[in-house]
Amino acid sequence: MAVIEWKKFLIPYDQAVEELKVKLRSIRRELRKKNEYSPIEFVTARVKEVSSILEKANKFDIPLDRIAYEMEDIAGIRIMCQFVDDIDKVVELIRQRRDMQIIYEKDYVANVKTSGYRSYHMIIKYPVNMADGQTEILAEFQIRTLAMNFWATVEHSLNYKYKHDIPTDIRGKLKNAADAAFKLDEQMLEIKDEIKDAQKLFEVKSSLVTSIVENILTLSSLGKIPEASRFSESLNRLLEVGEIHELNALLEETKKVLDKYNKR
Repeated sequence: MAVIEWKKFLIPYDQAVEELKVKLRSIRRELRKKNEYSPIEFVTARVKEVSSILEKANKFDIPLDRIAYEMEDIAGIRIMCQFVDDIDKVVELIRQRRDMQIIYEKDYVANVKTSGYRSYHMIIKYPVNMADGQTEILAEFQIRTLAMNFWATVEHSLNYKYKHDIPTDIRGKLKNAADAAFKLDEQMLEIKDEIKDAQKLFEVKSSLVTSIVENILTLSSLGKIPEASRFSESLNRLLEVGEIHELNALLEETKKVLDKYNKR
């Protein structure tokens, strides 16, 4: 039987998941900076524990000296989306990349598993630059909605508890829950534009409030306590029911007062 130095063996996988997290999160950050919608809500990643690797190798009869070539999910990256149609957009973003090679894809959204599991899987080959040269590792992307992820997390916990032999009645309830979760995803998709507009409005309002607070704090640091207090009271009144144009007006007023004191 092959002997593996696990700490050394897993180093490129650890490096790969960190790099891939940064790259995927940067896509979201870039799109948001350009005031464009990002299909990526958030990204998580992990490297399998040695115990899980050995358990899977034993289950699927994978020789230890073939693990790097036959076990595709030692490095796992999970990409969460708000809406079902965002999944296709993320898949296209990954297909267009030149820093990784797609080995194959599995669409469990269109072809849902009998358990109710839904997710889009992509197996990639990813080059990692190590101190002693470049090596390639296999990694798995799982792309799913928040509702799909919640269900999959629950199913995973139950599979762990029942050692992949979930009782029939619980399995039936899980399947019903999976269908209900997907129905929720479909209903959210129907009001996607409304949701996006509301989120954009919140972001604009949040940005305005942040700028106003910064100006109020600057006035306080200059010793202009009466003006800072007056603006704080105005902001508090607008926080709950204030419109965007009212917050804009308050921001401009704080700027004018600051400019007056800065010119002195």
